[in-house]
Amino acid sequence: MTDQEQNRFLWAVALSWAPWVPTLIGLGIAFVGPANQKATGLAALAAGIAELLVWWGLAAMVVGEVIAIVWLCRSFSPDRWLRNFVSGFSILLSGLMLLLVSFLVWVVWFQSRHA
Repeated sequence: MTDQEQNRFLWAVALSWAPWVPTLIGLGIAFVGPANQKATGLAALAAGIAELLVWWGLAAMVVGEVIAIVWLCRSFSPDRWLRNFVSGFSILLSGLMLLLVSFLVWVVWFQSRHA
C-alpha cells in the first residue's frame, strides 16, 4: 500500500465520521430545551445569516460524504480485513448521514410549502 492510498483512506474515514460529532451535539442541545426568545433587531438578521450558513453547511457535508464514499470504495483490499471492516462501516455511516440530510431537506421543504 502506498502512502497516497493510506492518506486517502484516512481522509475518507475522517470525512465520513466528521459530521456525526456536530450532529450528536446538536441533538443533545435540542433535547435540553432551549429558552424561548423573541427575535428582534439584530437577532432577526442573525437568523437569516444562520439559515444561509445552514444550507451551505448541508451542501458541504453532502459533498464531503460523497467524496468519502468514493474514496472508501477505492480503499478495499483483499488482504486487510480490519481496513475493509472500517471502510464498510464508514460507508454505512456516510450513507446514513446522506439519508438523514435528504430527509431533513424534504421535511423542511414539505413543511414550508404545505404549512
